[in-house]
Amino acid sequence: MGYKAKAVAGLLAATCVLSIIALILSIVNVKDVFLSPSTKYGLVFDAGSTHTALYIYRWPTDKENGTGIVSQVEACAVTGPGISSYADDPAGAGASLKPCLDKAMKIVPAEQQRQTPTYLGATAGMRLLREQNSTKAEQVFAEVARTIGEYPVDFRGAQILTGNEEGSFGWITVNYLLETLVEFSFAEKWEHPQDTEVIGALDLGGASTQITFQPGVTIEDKNTSVFLRLYGTNYSLYTHSYLCYGQMQALKMLLADLHQGSPSPQQISHPCYPEGYQENVTTAELYDSPCVRAPSTPSPAQVLTVTGTGDPVVCSMAIQRLFNFSCGANRTCGFNGVYQPPVRGQFFAFAGFYYTFYFLNLTSQQSLSDVNSTIQTFCKKNWTELVENFPQQKEYLHTYCSVAMYILTLLLDGYKFNEHTWSSIRFSQQAANMDIGWTLGFMLNLTNMIPAEALEHVKGHQPSLWAGAVSFIVLAIVAGLVAIFLQCFWKTK
Repeated sequence: MGYKAKAVAGLLAATCVLSIIALILSIVNVKDVFLSPSTKYGLVFDAGSTHTALYIYRWPTDKENGTGIVSQVEACAVTGPGISSYADDPAGAGASLKPCLDKAMKIVPAEQQRQTPTYLGATAGMRLLREQNSTKAEQVFAEVARTIGEYPVDFRGAQILTGNEEGSFGWITVNYLLETLVEFSFAEKWEHPQDTEVIGALDLGGASTQITFQPGVTIEDKNTSVFLRLYGTNYSLYTHSYLCYGQMQALKMLLADLHQGSPSPQQISHPCYPEGYQENVTTAELYDSPCVRAPSTPSPAQVLTVTGTGDPVVCSMAIQRLFNFSCGANRTCGFNGVYQPPVRGQFFAFAGFYYTFYFLNLTSQQSLSDVNSTIQTFCKKNWTELVENFPQQKEYLHTYCSVAMYILTLLLDGYKFNEHTWSSIRFSQQAANMDIGWTLGFMLNLTNMIPAEALEHVKGHQPSLWAGAVSFIVLAIVAGLVAIFLQCFWKTK
């Protein structure tokens, strides 16, 4: 072999050796890289005054400006009444939760169940029971905690939410679902909407009602103010919860007021019930709530006969008596002397607000005049006519007039909406195919307290090192090909 051929062969051999060394270095000299984040799950029981529901949520381990992107996986309705109804059977409260917990265990992956934070939040029904008998309230909580503790989840306690918490978490839910807090952009990333007004929240439960919104003025009463930081943005909100002014307790207060104003101690004429409707109720049932002011000498065994008269004008006046609408000098208020700035912006009205208006076909943003007309017409129908038209609704059919009238009074005279601002209220049960309520907001807020997990470390290759190694190998191959070409060229000489 000639001198030139040996030189080319040496060059080719050296190139191959260097290529192998580069490949080995790219494999040996590695740095840590990260796997994609995993999904986490959370369970929240909404223990309301009339029923309980379990909501199953999930969110990615990484977070958006400190707040997790949470979505609803499932909602499970617990059979039976609210847990506050089990005051004399606390074990029954715990047992009622088992079917929904069993369902959750089939949804949450087995390997993640023990890391799944689980909460039970109780609202106005348990607030009232705690006022009435704190020992019984504690016994109910002990039993639900014992039941949940039997499941392989990270149970973090049962608690009674304050009215302000219930209102502000409901507000978070509404605005999260309507993407006024954060939205998923066409660029496939979470972004904060620009110049988007947040939405107010109106919640009507069985034992309380909440109003929450961002006012255009400084909030004067710190007891009605709440500060939130979500997705890197600060929010200063007005919120207040009126205990005893949920629809079930309000109807009970109305009936008690009619009873105490009746000329006959055993007969009650009810202007909000349809003409031809009659029912019996005991004084023990009527005066079993701290919301209802009992007469000086109530007879618990006394049976009262309630007869509907179907008079919407008298019904409206009777409902008005449940409120005190007067405000102090130089002060704006809602009712019962509670400070409230003027309502501002758009509102979502859900829960009891929605269900009653949905029944009356009033959820399509009708004018206030049309709403009034529809309710007046309905309240004048007699019981026989209503049963013929709505045979499937018989259990609660007699209450729809009084609840509808109550909602109108609460929104117009209580929260101070008027014919101009009425159109800003949207009555809805869901948004983005998810239920509206406080539980989603609770989970969104909760994810701020769940630290972002350290992403799992694995051995991988740094992209820049790979690129350099591959580039060197390609160049080496090209050099080798050039050398072979030159060798062949010299052999032809």
